[in-house]
Amino acid sequence: MSGAYPVIVIIVLVVMFLASAIRILNEYERGVIFRLGRVIGTKGPGLIILIPIVDKMVKIDMRTITMDVPPQDVITRDNVSIKVNAVVYFRVMDANAAVIDVENYLYATSQLAQTTLRSVCGQMELDEILSEREKINLRLQEILDLNTNPWGIKVSHVEVKQIDLPEEMKRAIAKQAEAERERRAKVINAEGEFQAAQKLIEAAALMQTQPMSLQLRYLQTLNQIAAENNSTTVFPIPIDLFKPFLKLAEKI
Repeated sequence: MSGAYPVIVIIVLVVMFLASAIRILNEYERGVIFRLGRVIGTKGPGLIILIPIVDKMVKIDMRTITMDVPPQDVITRDNVSIKVNAVVYFRVMDANAAVIDVENYLYATSQLAQTTLRSVCGQMELDEILSEREKINLRLQEILDLNTNPWGIKVSHVEVKQIDLPEEMKRAIAKQAEAERERRAKVINAEGEFQAAQKLIEAAALMQTQPMSLQLRYLQTLNQIAAENNSTTVFPIPIDLFKPFLKLAEKI
Protein backbone atom coordinates (compact mmCIF):
# COMPACT_ATOMS: atom_id res chain seq x y z
CA MET A 1 0.00 0.00 0.00
CA SER A 2 2.85 2.30 0.82
CA GLY A 3 4.17 1.85 -2.72
CA ALA A 4 1.02 3.51 -4.16
CA TYR A 5 1.68 6.87 -2.52
CA PRO A 6 4.52 7.91 -4.90
CA VAL A 7 2.31 7.05 -7.87
CA ILE A 8 -0.54 9.15 -6.51
CA VAL A 9 1.83 12.04 -5.83
CA ILE A 10 3.19 11.83 -9.36
CA ILE A 11 -0.33 11.78 -10.84
CA VAL A 12 -1.34 14.80 -8.78
CA LEU A 13 1.78 16.68 -9.87
CA VAL A 14 1.13 15.85 -13.52
CA VAL A 15 -2.47 17.01 -13.25
CA MET A 16 -1.39 20.27 -11.58
CA PHE A 17 1.26 20.78 -14.25
CA LEU A 18 -1.21 20.27 -17.07
CA ALA A 19 -3.78 22.53 -15.39
CA SER A 20 -1.27 25.35 -15.14
CA ALA A 21 0.34 24.70 -18.54
CA ILE A 22 -2.65 24.26 -20.82
CA ARG A 23 -4.60 27.30 -21.99
CA ILE A 24 -7.45 27.51 -24.48
CA LEU A 25 -8.03 30.75 -26.36
CA ASN A 26 -11.19 31.60 -28.25
CA GLU A 27 -11.20 32.51 -31.93
CA TYR A 28 -11.24 36.24 -31.15
CA GLU A 29 -8.45 36.08 -28.53
CA ARG A 30 -4.69 36.18 -28.78
CA GLY A 31 -2.14 35.49 -26.06
CA VAL A 32 1.09 37.48 -25.73
CA ILE A 33 3.61 35.10 -24.14
CA PHE A 34 6.35 36.35 -21.80
CA ARG A 35 9.15 33.92 -20.95
CA LEU A 36 11.30 35.10 -18.07
CA GLY A 37 10.11 38.64 -18.76
CA ARG A 38 10.82 38.64 -22.48
CA VAL A 39 8.18 38.42 -25.22
CA ILE A 40 8.56 35.29 -27.32
CA GLY A 41 5.53 35.88 -29.56
CA THR A 42 1.78 35.80 -29.88
CA LYS A 43 -0.18 32.54 -29.83
CA GLY A 44 -3.76 31.51 -30.39
CA PRO A 45 -6.51 30.82 -30.98
CA GLY A 46 -6.97 27.26 -29.77
CA LEU A 47 -4.88 25.12 -27.43
CA ILE A 48 -1.52 26.45 -26.24
CA ILE A 49 0.93 25.08 -23.68
CA LEU A 50 2.87 27.24 -21.26
CA ILE A 51 5.81 26.37 -19.04
CA PRO A 52 4.63 26.90 -15.46
CA ILE A 53 6.42 29.63 -13.49
CA VAL A 54 8.59 30.43 -16.52
CA ASP A 55 5.87 31.60 -18.94
CA LYS A 56 3.24 34.27 -18.42
CA MET A 57 0.39 35.02 -20.84
CA VAL A 58 -1.58 38.25 -21.39
CA LYS A 59 -4.86 37.76 -23.27
CA ILE A 60 -5.96 40.39 -25.78
CA ASP A 61 -9.47 40.65 -27.27
CA MET A 62 -9.19 41.19 -31.03
CA ARG A 63 -12.86 42.08 -31.59
CA THR A 64 -14.11 45.60 -32.35
CA ILE A 65 -14.55 47.50 -29.09
CA THR A 66 -17.25 50.11 -28.59
CA MET A 67 -16.15 52.83 -26.18
CA ASP A 68 -18.35 55.61 -24.84
CA VAL A 69 -16.66 58.98 -24.48
CA PRO A 70 -18.29 60.70 -21.45
CA PRO A 71 -19.74 64.22 -21.89
CA GLN A 72 -17.00 66.82 -22.16
CA ASP A 73 -17.29 70.50 -21.27
CA VAL A 74 -16.27 72.44 -24.38
CA ILE A 75 -15.98 76.17 -25.04
CA THR A 76 -16.39 76.78 -28.75
CA ARG A 77 -14.44 79.31 -30.76
CA ASP A 78 -17.32 81.79 -30.45
CA ASN A 79 -17.28 81.38 -26.61
CA VAL A 80 -20.35 79.17 -26.16
CA SER A 81 -20.20 76.55 -23.39
CA ILE A 82 -21.58 73.15 -24.45
CA LYS A 83 -21.36 69.47 -23.48
CA VAL A 84 -20.43 66.93 -26.15
CA ASN A 85 -20.16 63.15 -25.95
CA ALA A 86 -19.21 60.57 -28.56
CA VAL A 87 -18.66 56.88 -29.25
CA VAL A 88 -15.45 55.33 -30.61
CA TYR A 89 -15.16 52.03 -32.50
CA PHE A 90 -11.70 50.44 -32.59
CA ARG A 91 -9.92 47.10 -32.50
CA VAL A 92 -6.46 45.77 -31.66
CA MET A 93 -4.49 44.89 -34.78
CA ASP A 94 -1.13 44.14 -33.11
CA ALA A 95 -1.44 42.34 -29.78
CA ASN A 96 2.27 42.69 -29.00
CA ALA A 97 2.22 46.48 -29.38
CA ALA A 98 -1.00 46.78 -27.35
CA VAL A 99 0.71 45.04 -24.43
CA ILE A 100 4.28 46.33 -24.68
CA ASP A 101 3.99 49.89 -25.97
CA VAL A 102 1.22 51.14 -23.67
CA GLU A 103 0.37 50.32 -20.07
CA ASN A 104 -3.40 50.05 -20.54
CA TYR A 105 -4.57 50.51 -24.10
CA LEU A 106 -8.25 50.82 -23.14
CA TYR A 107 -7.62 53.59 -20.61
CA ALA A 108 -5.14 55.32 -22.90
CA THR A 109 -7.55 55.29 -25.83
CA SER A 110 -10.37 56.62 -23.64
CA GLN A 111 -8.29 59.52 -22.35
CA LEU A 112 -7.02 60.35 -25.83
CA ALA A 113 -10.58 60.35 -27.18
CA GLN A 114 -11.74 62.75 -24.46
CA THR A 115 -8.95 65.26 -24.97
CA THR A 116 -9.25 65.06 -28.77
CA LEU A 117 -13.00 65.65 -28.60
CA ARG A 118 -12.50 68.80 -26.51
CA SER A 119 -9.70 70.04 -28.75
CA VAL A 120 -11.51 69.55 -32.07
CA CYS A 121 -14.84 71.02 -30.89
CA GLY A 122 -13.05 73.92 -29.22
CA GLN A 123 -11.58 74.96 -32.57
CA MET A 124 -14.99 75.28 -34.23
CA GLU A 125 -17.93 77.64 -33.88
CA LEU A 126 -21.28 76.47 -32.55
CA ASP A 127 -23.00 76.61 -35.93
CA GLU A 128 -20.26 74.43 -37.45
CA ILE A 129 -20.58 71.86 -34.65
CA LEU A 130 -24.35 71.65 -35.09
CA SER A 131 -24.35 71.48 -38.89
CA GLU A 132 -21.10 69.68 -39.77
CA ARG A 133 -21.07 66.58 -37.58
CA GLU A 134 -19.72 64.40 -40.38
CA LYS A 135 -16.72 66.69 -40.70
CA ILE A 136 -16.12 66.48 -36.93
CA ASN A 137 -16.45 62.68 -36.98
CA LEU A 138 -13.87 62.32 -39.75
CA ARG A 139 -11.47 64.70 -38.03
CA LEU A 140 -11.75 62.84 -34.71
CA GLN A 141 -11.26 59.48 -36.41
CA GLU A 142 -8.19 60.73 -38.27
CA ILE A 143 -6.50 62.11 -35.14
CA LEU A 144 -7.29 59.10 -32.94
CA ASP A 145 -6.19 56.60 -35.58
CA LEU A 146 -2.90 58.44 -36.08
CA ASN A 147 -2.09 58.57 -32.37
CA THR A 148 -3.17 55.03 -31.48
CA ASN A 149 -1.42 53.41 -34.43
CA PRO A 150 1.87 52.94 -32.45
CA TRP A 151 -0.15 50.97 -29.88
CA GLY A 152 -1.33 48.50 -32.51
CA ILE A 153 -4.88 49.92 -32.51
CA LYS A 154 -7.02 50.76 -35.52
CA VAL A 155 -9.81 53.32 -34.97
CA SER A 156 -12.47 52.52 -37.55
CA HIS A 157 -15.14 55.09 -36.73
CA VAL A 158 -15.99 57.95 -34.36
CA GLU A 159 -19.49 59.37 -33.98
CA VAL A 160 -20.59 62.44 -32.02
CA LYS A 161 -23.68 61.29 -30.13
CA GLN A 162 -25.19 64.33 -28.45
CA ILE A 163 -24.58 68.06 -28.09
CA ASP A 164 -26.12 69.67 -24.99
CA LEU A 165 -26.71 73.42 -25.16
CA PRO A 166 -27.47 75.86 -22.32
CA GLU A 167 -31.15 76.80 -21.98
CA GLU A 168 -30.55 80.42 -22.95
CA MET A 169 -28.75 79.28 -26.10
CA LYS A 170 -31.64 76.96 -26.99
CA ARG A 171 -34.05 79.89 -26.68
CA ALA A 172 -31.79 82.08 -28.83
CA ILE A 173 -31.57 79.41 -31.52
CA ALA A 174 -35.36 78.97 -31.43
CA LYS A 175 -35.84 82.73 -31.91
CA GLN A 176 -33.34 82.73 -34.75
CA ALA A 177 -35.13 79.84 -36.46
CA GLU A 178 -38.49 81.58 -36.04
CA ALA A 179 -37.12 84.82 -37.49
CA GLU A 180 -35.63 82.89 -40.40
CA ARG A 181 -38.99 81.23 -41.14
CA GLU A 182 -40.75 84.63 -41.03
CA ARG A 183 -38.15 86.09 -43.39
CA ARG A 184 -38.67 83.25 -45.85
CA ALA A 185 -42.46 83.67 -45.65
CA LYS A 186 -42.18 87.40 -46.40
CA VAL A 187 -39.81 86.77 -49.29
CA ILE A 188 -42.12 84.13 -50.75
CA ASN A 189 -45.12 86.46 -50.36
CA ALA A 190 -43.24 89.34 -52.04
CA GLU A 191 -42.18 87.06 -54.89
CA GLY A 192 -45.82 86.00 -55.33
CA GLU A 193 -46.98 89.63 -55.44
CA PHE A 194 -44.27 90.45 -57.97
CA GLN A 195 -45.24 87.57 -60.23
CA ALA A 196 -48.93 88.50 -59.93
CA ALA A 197 -48.13 92.10 -60.88
CA GLN A 198 -46.21 90.90 -63.92
CA LYS A 199 -49.15 88.78 -65.05
CA LEU A 200 -51.56 91.71 -64.56
CA ILE A 201 -49.36 93.92 -66.71
CA GLU A 202 -49.28 91.28 -69.43
CA ALA A 203 -53.07 90.86 -69.18
CA ALA A 204 -53.65 94.63 -69.38
CA ALA A 205 -51.41 94.89 -72.43
CA LEU A 206 -53.34 92.06 -74.09
CA MET A 207 -56.76 93.60 -73.27
CA GLN A 208 -55.62 96.93 -74.69
CA THR A 209 -55.31 95.36 -78.11
CA GLN A 210 -58.91 94.05 -77.92
CA PRO A 211 -61.25 96.52 -76.09
CA MET A 212 -64.13 94.04 -76.13
CA SER A 213 -62.17 91.72 -73.87
CA LEU A 214 -62.54 94.28 -71.11
CA GLN A 215 -66.32 94.11 -71.44
CA LEU A 216 -66.19 90.33 -71.29
CA ARG A 217 -64.10 90.60 -68.15
CA TYR A 218 -66.78 92.86 -66.64
CA LEU A 219 -69.46 90.31 -67.40
CA GLN A 220 -67.39 87.53 -65.90
CA THR A 221 -66.90 89.54 -62.73
CA LEU A 222 -70.65 90.21 -62.54
CA ASN A 223 -71.34 86.49 -62.91
CA GLN A 224 -68.98 85.71 -60.02
CA ILE A 225 -70.59 88.32 -57.76
CA ALA A 226 -74.12 87.12 -58.59
CA ALA A 227 -73.17 83.59 -57.52
CA GLU A 228 -72.62 84.81 -53.95
CA ASN A 229 -75.49 85.37 -51.50
CA ASN A 230 -75.39 89.14 -51.10
CA SER A 231 -77.54 92.12 -51.93
CA THR A 232 -74.92 94.06 -53.88
CA THR A 233 -75.13 93.99 -57.63
CA VAL A 234 -72.64 95.74 -59.85
CA PHE A 235 -73.48 96.59 -63.46
CA PRO A 236 -70.45 97.35 -65.60
CA ILE A 237 -71.03 100.36 -67.88
CA PRO A 238 -68.77 100.78 -70.89
CA ILE A 239 -66.73 103.95 -70.75
CA ASP A 240 -67.54 104.60 -74.42
CA LEU A 241 -71.13 105.55 -73.49
CA PHE A 242 -69.88 108.60 -71.65
CA LYS A 243 -67.65 109.91 -74.46
CA PRO A 244 -70.46 111.93 -76.26
CA PHE A 245 -71.40 113.64 -73.01
CA LEU A 246 -67.77 114.44 -72.29
CA LYS A 247 -67.31 116.00 -75.74
CA LEU A 248 -70.51 118.06 -75.28
CA ALA A 249 -69.25 119.34 -71.95
CA GLU A 250 -65.98 120.39 -73.55
CA LYS A 251 -67.80 122.47 -76.24
CA ILE A 252 -69.86 124.28 -73.62
